[in-house]
Amino acid sequence: MTYDLRLNIKYLVSILLFLPLFAQAQVVTVRAKIDSSSILIGEQTRIHLELSQEKGKVLQMPVFDKAIMPGIELLSVEKPDTTELDNNRIRIDMSYLVTSFDSGLYYIPPFKYALGKDTFQSNSIGLKVLTLRVDTISKKFYPIKTVFAPEFVWADYHFIVLLILVILFLITMGIYAYLRKKNNRPLFVRKEPELPPHVKAMSELEHIKQEKLWQQGREKDYHTRLTDVLRVYLHDRFGLNALEMTSAEILDVLHSLPEAKSVYIQLKQVMELSDFVKFAKFQPVPEENERSMMNALLFINTTKLEEVVPEELVKTDSKKES
Repeated sequence: MTYDLRLNIKYLVSILLFLPLFAQAQVVTVRAKIDSSSILIGEQTRIHLELSQEKGKVLQMPVFDKAIMPGIELLSVEKPDTTELDNNRIRIDMSYLVTSFDSGLYYIPPFKYALGKDTFQSNSIGLKVLTLRVDTISKKFYPIKTVFAPEFVWADYHFIVLLILVILFLITMGIYAYLRKKNNRPLFVRKEPELPPHVKAMSELEHIKQEKLWQQGREKDYHTRLTDVLRVYLHDRFGLNALEMTSAEILDVLHSLPEAKSVYIQLKQVMELSDFVKFAKFQPVPEENERSMMNALLFINTTKLEEVVPEELVKTDSKKES
């Protein structure tokens, strides 16, 4: 019996010694504090909650929507900061940014936490919200001013101006379409494709041939017209500014073009004879006049670009010639 009694006393003492440690492990402490207990209306301050608990335990923390309590608005909640402590414990720090727009002394009740069926709460804190003093004696008050008209800013009317321009454009197009239809004209005129350079040049040379200018003693007009057709053809075919160039400049450029080498001599005969007639008043014989026409036709036929000409365009041009 004595041995059993001693053993029970030993177990009892051991349990009493470790009991504070078990109790301490289960203790949850919550402490609340505020950065500034006195603020002006509209100013902000932070409420800090410091929670100490056993690691691995999940507590239900208070949740606020838009206000901590009536009169104290919640602006933001900062992310919790967790710190590890001794004895397998942690500390959780939370901060709430608050403000108030009503003056007065606010009593903020304790913040409550739940762990299972147990409830833990923090200490209460106070917040005094002060208002600005209004000097109604030395300061003169004025009546409320009337509403001022805003300044004119073009940027405010961009959409209206754009809408008006679109409406005017549509009205103009409507009037144009009505007038075209009234006069039996198509709404849109299709631009006819241009003839290739060699076709236009051949047509012009044919006109000159039919007019029989040199046969009437108009050698100067004949050779001037002949070289003008060649200058326009050189501009359209080779991109030369031949209308502004002298005959020597034209021949100097064409001498280096592979497409014109085989008929360079023929072109030179036409250009040089034309200069003699126009500037030296030279009277060529009929054979020379005919040779200039033949050489001009030969030069165009040799250097032309083969292009497919629409049949209706050729018929239209033939009607113009007749």
